[in-house]
Amino acid sequence: MSRSRPAQVDPRATLRGGLPDRYLTPIDIAAMFEVPLETVYQWRKKRTGPPGFRVGKHVRYDPADVRAYVVQQRQADADAA
Repeated sequence: MSRSRPAQVDPRATLRGGLPDRYLTPIDIAAMFEVPLETVYQWRKKRTGPPGFRVGKHVRYDPADVRAYVVQQRQADADAA
C-alpha cells in the first residue's frame, strides 16, 4: 500500500505572498493592477506607485516591495473610511 505524501509548498510563495519569485516588469505591474502601461510609467514618474528600480535601462519591481505597497494602500484606504 502506497501512501501519498502531502504536497510541499514552496516557502518562497509564502514569503512573496503568492507573487512570482522574480523581479517584475512594468508590463507585469500593469497586468497585475489592470491599468494601462502608461499609468505604471506615470506612477513611477510621480513616485506614487510601487517602488521600482533600474537595471541598466530597464525598470524592475521587487515582488516584496509591490506586496508592501498593496498593504500600505489597503491600510490608507481603511484609515480614510
